[in-house]
Amino acid sequence: MKKIILGLAVISLLFNVSCSQDALEQTNEEAANLSTKTSQELLTIPQINNVISQELKSNGTFSWEATSDQVLWSAVTHGGGIITIGYGNKGESFRLSDSQRLTDLKNAIIESVTISEETLKKDILVEDDKILNVIDLEVKDMSTITALRALDGIRYLEANGYSFYTNEAYPQNERSTSGCSKDGQNLNSNDYRTISPGAQLSWTFDEHNIEQAWAYSTGAGITVGLIDTGVSQSQPLLGSQFNDGVSNGRSIQKYGTFIDSIWPWSNNYDGPHDKCGHGTAMGSTIASPRNNNNMPVGVAYNCNLVSYRATEDVLLNDYHERKGVKDALVQLGNRSDVKIISMSVGYPWSIGNVKDGIRYAYNRGKLIFAAGGTSTAATNWYPVIFPASMSEAVAVTGITDDGTYQQCDTCHDGSQIEFTIVMERDNNNGRTGTVLGFYNGDRKYVGGSSVATATTAGIAALVWSRNPGWSRNQVLNKMRQSSEFYPNKSSTKGYGNIDALQAVQ
Repeated sequence: MKKIILGLAVISLLFNVSCSQDALEQTNEEAANLSTKTSQELLTIPQINNVISQELKSNGTFSWEATSDQVLWSAVTHGGGIITIGYGNKGESFRLSDSQRLTDLKNAIIESVTISEETLKKDILVEDDKILNVIDLEVKDMSTITALRALDGIRYLEANGYSFYTNEAYPQNERSTSGCSKDGQNLNSNDYRTISPGAQLSWTFDEHNIEQAWAYSTGAGITVGLIDTGVSQSQPLLGSQFNDGVSNGRSIQKYGTFIDSIWPWSNNYDGPHDKCGHGTAMGSTIASPRNNNNMPVGVAYNCNLVSYRATEDVLLNDYHERKGVKDALVQLGNRSDVKIISMSVGYPWSIGNVKDGIRYAYNRGKLIFAAGGTSTAATNWYPVIFPASMSEAVAVTGITDDGTYQQCDTCHDGSQIEFTIVMERDNNNGRTGTVLGFYNGDRKYVGGSSVATATTAGIAALVWSRNPGWSRNQVLNKMRQSSEFYPNKSSTKGYGNIDALQAVQ
């Protein structure tokens, strides 16, 4: 049976299939020259990817700011001609009211591009965010990149239509399916136990005293926002039967901000429903009802859930996925009822407009949990991924049950990690947490830092429900204080495992 590998399974491509053989034969010195020296030649995708790979190997991260005009322009050209521009002062990600200064700055940037491109505003403006200080423009000439880089008031310029995974092996019109699976699985009876009135409790919950915590809180009155691949319309327990058994008086809402098109200017929204399976598993982990159907129950089985289909899979490698996540963050940020946001999606390095969305939602008081990263065992050395790497996000990773904080087979860890969740049987491949499947009546295993993140978001809902008047910081501090290492913090595992019972007492 096929196991879901959650998080960034295709991160292994960073150092192998994404570069052609001749690109791989380039020396580090040649790649460095491409990064810093400018010519008028359009670079190939393998050449651009080689520049990215070299910076990742050297610095552990990548930024378009460190590349030459030629590299950025070439990436923009291969990415549909779209450049994303963050404008304003340093750190000025959004505006809470009209600002003539920012409007004038934005207009000056657009005017500079129209002059360079010898065209009209209506022909180049693809996106003008009404809250975030971000615009997407279509450009063709490298001279436009040079002109933009000479302007003041630009926080970043990014080739947001370019994907590291768009190449000869992964053409632009072929989506990745990282973390996706609709297959149900037969569960080992040792990996769950039945509780009243007939629900199944994942073995992982016992590692964090979640059932005992339910004597104090079940998440009632708290709304969790889930930014992922949506929730399956074929899973009634996350639909018409969301209120069932002892789960009652709550709501589930489903929205879609993902546009299913290879064309950046398309408005073909794909709807709210999961077509991957990852979001359904995360929604189940957080909020699956507690009833007598002999199906897995969620951590906060009485919380409200607001699900966003903002991305096609877990890897934010597409212009519309990045834009979809950005839009979902703004919409959730604007909702006063949403307290918590769970994001088990990401990318190896920072994405400017998503970062701005995170900062906006954080400014609105949201407690944001993000997955530290999941990939193949050969590449889980990679640092904590974006957006978990941000200070505004709470990074979570998964460990095994061997009692020594052994990193899970495919999980990332690092200094940004705040919490760990036990989600994998030691030396038992595929024996991870148990959740609802994509289809009615199906169950499955789900692992990686993705399920660890969703579990932590559910525990936060229990704490906030128990203390509805608390602020985000009070909830987070209580969770820290209820973790094994507190008041100390591990260099790679944060405060360690959370005791949900202690957190709600």
